[in-house]
Amino acid sequence: MPLVEVKVIKGVFTSEEKSEMIRRITETMVDIEGENLRQVTTVIVEEVQSGDWGIGGNALTTADVHALQGRATASVLAG
Repeated sequence: MPLVEVKVIKGVFTSEEKSEMIRRITETMVDIEGENLRQVTTVIVEEVQSGDWGIGGNALTTADVHALQGRATASVLAG
């Protein structure tokens, strides 16, 4: 029974995008392990508070991720 946990920074993805993640990840697992496991495949999208995620010793915020997506200007990653 596959369990896939995805952690993202809160406020980065919309409800629709998270639903799409769940759908696509489930499809990927079914492609790998077979259709019989679809009904027991669990995907959990967990949101981590902005600033509680670190990369290279720097806190990563929602604004930083939006900047990486081309939505705004990064503060932490630019420095």
